[in-house]
Amino acid sequence: MSAIGTLTTHHVGINVTDLTRSLGFYADVLGFDVLGEGAEKDSRYAFLGQDGRLVLTLWQQSEGTYDSARPGLHHLAFEAESIEHVRAAEAALTARGATFAYEGVVAHREGAASGGIFFHDPDGTRLEISVPKGAEEAPAPSEAAPTCGFF
Repeated sequence: MSAIGTLTTHHVGINVTDLTRSLGFYADVLGFDVLGEGAEKDSRYAFLGQDGRLVLTLWQQSEGTYDSARPGLHHLAFEAESIEHVRAAEAALTARGATFAYEGVVAHREGAASGGIFFHDPDGTRLEISVPKGAEEAPAPSEAAPTCGFF
């Protein structure tokens, strides 16, 4: 083990252009609780979590849309409890008008039991909701490449 010990992800911070719109997406659609909100000068922020545990921070301090050609976040992946929960998320996102990278649940790779849905938040940030098993019958968008790598 390294001298710094074992690290785990505490939370992920995401820049957004409109905090109110993003709260509608992450809290209302994805079900995160708003743990706190605030403002500092021209920036607004919100802390989102589940069961009192911080998961995401949203920072209204950017302009434009997500750019996959720039260094930084590739995509943010959430794990659901079951494939039924992934499908429920897909229905909620569809009703909200979210854009998807693939149609329906897809496997993480050809023949994999894991898979999920791949979509974008209001600013274009790439997101995934998946399960480690339950997607055995789902198609894979590519035979050789990982599904999450190229959306």
